[in-house]
Amino acid sequence: MKSLEFNNFLTGNISVTDEMANALLSQCNKLNVAKGTWLLRQGELSKNAYYVETGLLRQYSTDDKGKEHILQFAPQNWFISNRESEYLNKPSSYYIDAIEDSTVCVIKKDLIDNLSAKITGFADFNLQLLHKHIASLQKRITQLQSYPAHQRYLDFIQTYPDVLLRVPQTMVASYLGITPESLSRIRKELANSHRTS
Repeated sequence: MKSLEFNNFLTGNISVTDEMANALLSQCNKLNVAKGTWLLRQGELSKNAYYVETGLLRQYSTDDKGKEHILQFAPQNWFISNRESEYLNKPSSYYIDAIEDSTVCVIKKDLIDNLSAKITGFADFNLQLLHKHIASLQKRITQLQSYPAHQRYLDFIQTYPDVLLRVPQTMVASYLGITPESLSRIRKELANSHRTS
């Protein structure tokens, strides 16, 4: 069954004909993922990227004490993958799982390589996605190293405007690199400042 959401994304972001888009879509598996299902586990080799049509995924690692550290959320119309594992053939340092019941398009690395060779503009499109991913990770590093916690929270709201009400506060705190108690304090301070301004 043709994936209209992914088709719209492709035709809106790269110069492909309907025939080319259909060729890509016919080789992508559409997967319904139940909440709590892992698409990738730490230590496994990643061979797929995922385009989220509906639902919400996350990418995270765990430390030796079992504490989760969320790197990325992927709501509707976002891609998520572990490119280090996928392209450097290394065991994944991350998990990818579904926070909500989700529908995703599974994009295999071999397919990306084949399409980059066959479809004009596709390699550039994939390179643009890679550059955006790198820029996003660099911003995350800068935020965690030098931004105050309240600014990280405001940036989170801007990046993920619809995610805040869909995930537990503990996950937001994990993404921000702070404790849930600190997050509660920041939210109260910001609410109070809005009331007095």
